[in-house]
Amino acid sequence: MNLQGAGRNGGAWRPEAGHPRSLADAVLHLIWEQRRISRAEIARRTGLSRSTVSEVASALLPTRLVAEAGVGDSRGGRRPIVLEFQDDACVILGLDIGATHVAVVLTNLRGKILAWEHGEHPVRSDPDGTLAMALEFCRRCLRRWGGPRQRLVGIGIAVPSPVDPEHPDRFSPIAMPAWRGRGGFPELVAEFGVPVLVDNDANLGALAEHWWGAGRGVADFAFIKVATGIGLGHLMEGRIYRGARGVAGEISHLSIDPQGEPCGCGNRGCLVTFVGTAALLAHATRLRATYPASVLATGTLTIARIEDAALAGDPLALAVVAAAAEHLGVAIAGLLNLTNPAAVILGGGLTRLGDRLVMPLRETVRQRTFVEALATSEIVTSQLGPQGIAIGAATLILDAALTDPSMFPTGGRR
Repeated sequence: MNLQGAGRNGGAWRPEAGHPRSLADAVLHLIWEQRRISRAEIARRTGLSRSTVSEVASALLPTRLVAEAGVGDSRGGRRPIVLEFQDDACVILGLDIGATHVAVVLTNLRGKILAWEHGEHPVRSDPDGTLAMALEFCRRCLRRWGGPRQRLVGIGIAVPSPVDPEHPDRFSPIAMPAWRGRGGFPELVAEFGVPVLVDNDANLGALAEHWWGAGRGVADFAFIKVATGIGLGHLMEGRIYRGARGVAGEISHLSIDPQGEPCGCGNRGCLVTFVGTAALLAHATRLRATYPASVLATGTLTIARIEDAALAGDPLALAVVAAAAEHLGVAIAGLLNLTNPAAVILGGGLTRLGDRLVMPLRETVRQRTFVEALATSEIVTSQLGPQGIAIGAATLILDAALTDPSMFPTGGRR
């Protein structure tokens, strides 16, 4: 994770003198979680005295992150004044920089999408063009929202590369070959003057699912993004598992056939050589002669065309999907045998196929899991659609700001 510009020059909220920031942070986080809660209930849940809670709450009110919102139910005596977190007090930008696209989402402080921009772009080979598109999309989202830039908390960025916390500006030369020395995103810092956080796209897909999607309430699950490459974000005990150097989850280069096709990483038979975008298109091309009546037998092949044809029951498309499901199922079965997550959530391109992908995948997993109980792990598709990764990038900022409220601008001003 990379944090740049993480304090603001003036205007950042600080708790009143005499109260450790951790107390105020805990109270703010609790109000965010509960949405509406009384001072008395805060005292009961935190163990703080009512006078301390009242002082902390008084310090929070000027930030406009919290407001008094009427009275609540009484357990005897006066009815309490309820504090309510203000979801629209500030906004967050989340960027999904994929291998072949740029997408930007603007959210409030509850993950609600306020604006969305996306476009295709050769990201891996054109960092300058990618950054120009990202900047323009950020500007468009803020214009569409219409509020002041001073209410922007920060910018989260998802990239299709491992991100080492020790060197967050160094992207994999295999995943992003033209990006040597270009990972810091100083252009965004200079333009918007807010913190910028960077993480792997699959990790942020997992984060989004945990906060807002199919992984809510699940402490241990795996999120697998199926796209140009195959990414894995693994949540363990409610936190992203990063490994010793922060780069765990490179399932794309798990070799499932040592005699398979050469991979760009130098290995053979990696999962991406069977299930990645290029592999699926190549497989469909090879099958054209076998299925001359298919709607895919002529014309330019794209993943979207294959998906549309599979949903319509086209035999060539279904053969491509079945092969992809089998190879992906082999990898997922190994994952289940090794780490036993409660669920596997699929995101990315092919997931709009729903059961046409999931059913054969589940069957492969059932056949290959060592312990029968492992096969009961839920395998589902993302609930967040194409905006999921960008929402996860915005959530990275929200998570950091709720931990360190100095990232929030005071009352919408710097």
